[in-house]
Amino acid sequence: MKGTWKLKLRLWLSMAVMFGLVYVLIMLAGNWLGLGGFYGFYAIAGLFVLFLQYIFGPKIVESSMGVHQLSEAEAPELHQIVAELAAEANIPKPKVGISNTMVPNAFAYGRSKRSGHVCVTKGILGLLDREELKAVLGHEISHIKHNDMAITTVVSAVPLICYYLAYSLMFSGGRDDNGGGVVLGFVALIAYFLGQLIVLFISRIREYYADAGSVELGCRPEKLASALYKLVYGATKVPESEIKDIEGTKAFFLTDISNARNEFSNLAQLDLDHDGTISADELNVIRESKVNVSASNKLMELLSTHPDMLKRIKRLADNN
Repeated sequence: MKGTWKLKLRLWLSMAVMFGLVYVLIMLAGNWLGLGGFYGFYAIAGLFVLFLQYIFGPKIVESSMGVHQLSEAEAPELHQIVAELAAEANIPKPKVGISNTMVPNAFAYGRSKRSGHVCVTKGILGLLDREELKAVLGHEISHIKHNDMAITTVVSAVPLICYYLAYSLMFSGGRDDNGGGVVLGFVALIAYFLGQLIVLFISRIREYYADAGSVELGCRPEKLASALYKLVYGATKVPESEIKDIEGTKAFFLTDISNARNEFSNLAQLDLDHDGTISADELNVIRESKVNVSASNKLMELLSTHPDMLKRIKRLADNN
């Protein structure tokens, strides 16, 4: 798919900025203020927390989402699609599961390509046709192929380390008698917030990259666009209470379930024949059109784990 190298470049540049940020902070804390190993403990503590998240993360996801592992006898078609996509992606076949939430979506989790899991929710069953479901699963398989679970864990360490450094410098004191530790602590706090924004930016790039990966695995772009449209619509029909129950894990999902109502009002304009799907012809029309994203939606996107849906489908159309 066209434009994939640009996504890779943006991803690696973002990660370079992240680690450059934390390196400079630790260097300043250690050299400029002459702080001892006690302060390095906070960086180590941050890494340790992320290590625990990496080790126990899959079990936490399974517990919080009520995941049940599906055998091939229980879901033969689902297993067949996953097996075909995994073979195309040249990775071991992930385990297949189902979550008991009625919010229509899918997600991938695990520590590596060899321990990947793909999960669908109960709400997605019957909502998508086979090709749309394949495109969704292609997106999730691409997350596993790209090692996105490990990347997320690694980049999440940076804001956490900045936070621990800020806390230690501002409240634990140091050898600097002129308040230099407090000043650097505020710098670390600002770096924490910047780091969080960069983590969200990287998360949005990962979603674009997985969309492109789905197409590279042979899934049709209009089917992925149509699936995204249906998932957004389906989420608007779920009670708010059920959305809130799983809001803490929404970064795993294909779409931003918290912003579904706003996204659906924007996406409805793309469904030119109002049949509830996005066809290849409609995607071609989108390719020739200019998508205007409001200032409020641009701001919301900066604070979101997922790209603006209009921009996301426009990218599918443009790069096809």
